[in-house]
Amino acid sequence: MFRKIILNTGEKKKLYGIRKKTLIAILQAGKDTYPDEFTALLRYNPKTGLINEFLMLPGTISGKRSAQLQLNMMPIDYTVAGSVHSHPSGSCLPSGQDLVFFEHVGAVHIIVCRPYDMNSWACYQFDGEPYPLEVVG
Repeated sequence: MFRKIILNTGEKKKLYGIRKKTLIAILQAGKDTYPDEFTALLRYNPKTGLINEFLMLPGTISGKRSAQLQLNMMPIDYTVAGSVHSHPSGSCLPSGQDLVFFEHVGAVHIIVCRPYDMNSWACYQFDGEPYPLEVVG
């Protein structure tokens, strides 16, 4: 069972979706990085409840089997909703390492995979349960 996630401490709006252009850009980043993994943070607009951009952190390490964010480079930013990364293997299921990471950074996490089209992504809560994220506009 999923739960809608409320992220910010000011004017609260439930996180319910992702802008289509943001998802397309994420899928393209995964494709461009292939065969290495891509990873970034997700930012959302608390007034709309939509993920509207992704943030690349300096010092991020990408490889064929993993990608690592340098969390010491993470800004103090209350609009960070979670993370996004790619699985070049073609599976959007989270690994054991993903589940450990999810618990530490944000509330929602997107995994994109080959062939990096609008049907090759999934969103999960911090506990690894699927999260229904609507694609908007």
